[in-house]
Amino acid sequence: MEESNYIKIYTGNFIITQLIVDKLQAIGINPVIKDETESARLGGFGTFNQGTQEIYVNNDELDAAVPIVESVTAEMQA
Repeated sequence: MEESNYIKIYTGNFIITQLIVDKLQAIGINPVIKDETESARLGGFGTFNQGTQEIYVNNDELDAAVPIVESVTAEMQA
């Protein structure tokens, strides 16, 4: 199996994912979003984890990305 340069930094709903992505892009990080629900829909299959998305960033961007994820999730819990 080939090793990836990307690491998952968040799993959650669409709204929080979009907030995190917007903040990451504002500082020049272009994350990869994985949405198995959409992939399953396009493939003609169903899924049980409706609306769950994952955000991945390059390992080199991890130190800058993690504080943003922590900030957004803390803000949403307040």
